[in-house]
Amino acid sequence: MQTITSIAELREVLGAERRAGKRIGLVPTMGNLHEGHIQLVHQCNDNSDITVSSIFVNPLQFGENEDLDAYPRTLQADQQKLEAADCDYLFAPNIEEIYPNGQVIQTQVEVPGISDIHCGATRPGHFRGVATVVCKLFGIVQPDVAIFGEKDFQQLMVIRRMTEDLFLPVEIQGSPIARADNGLALSSRNGYLSETELAVAPALNSTIRETVSRIEAGERDYAALEEAAQAALEESGFQRDYYRICRRHDLQSPSTEDTELVLIAAAYLGKARLIDNMVIDI
Repeated sequence: MQTITSIAELREVLGAERRAGKRIGLVPTMGNLHEGHIQLVHQCNDNSDITVSSIFVNPLQFGENEDLDAYPRTLQADQQKLEAADCDYLFAPNIEEIYPNGQVIQTQVEVPGISDIHCGATRPGHFRGVATVVCKLFGIVQPDVAIFGEKDFQQLMVIRRMTEDLFLPVEIQGSPIARADNGLALSSRNGYLSETELAVAPALNSTIRETVSRIEAGERDYAALEEAAQAALEESGFQRDYYRICRRHDLQSPSTEDTELVLIAAAYLGKARLIDNMVIDI
């Protein structure tokens, strides 16, 4: 695996691969890789000839008082994991490479309608930062396919919508949530959890599963189900962020006639903000 830090060099080497007829795949990450990230790399390997992974802790998607400075940077360990997973190129730029004119006057990409609800409501500007950096990475790498985890369901929707609206020639693939044996969704931020909190954390997924079971059994008072679940999570030690049963295609509140739903949730446990989701077919 070759590690590249400059846009010019990456374009040069990928240009040669493209002229050779190679299909190029991209796995964007912020580093501190875990098995869920490696799952994305394996999926990319299966769907492309050349796999490019990027590691960039994007300041534009962090809000005020969020964990930008504390976010773990583990480049050497990440390189070893990517090489073992048969990644071909690692793009690891610094901030100046991605934002040469600074962040204040940076052109930004906004995906209206789904960027300011749920996660976007509690983290204003977050999805604008995500859409902007992903659009930049698509312009730099020019991938044929890009792989994103389904753990952040709303983020995947934002990226799909942006790609469609801007007519970007990139196939967007989701990858199923990677979980620990106890059901906890794998996340770089799980490293913030204490031993005691790690024992509590799987309650988020088990609560989601319980809500889904109640819906599948015929319950349709979604607001009551949401409130009951959040109260149960608070009793377990979580601090609520959001817990919503939504129409799958636009993340708006469903009617009792809607059949394709998704339950998306986020909650704080100690210093960690955990997210999870589950699709529901009625």
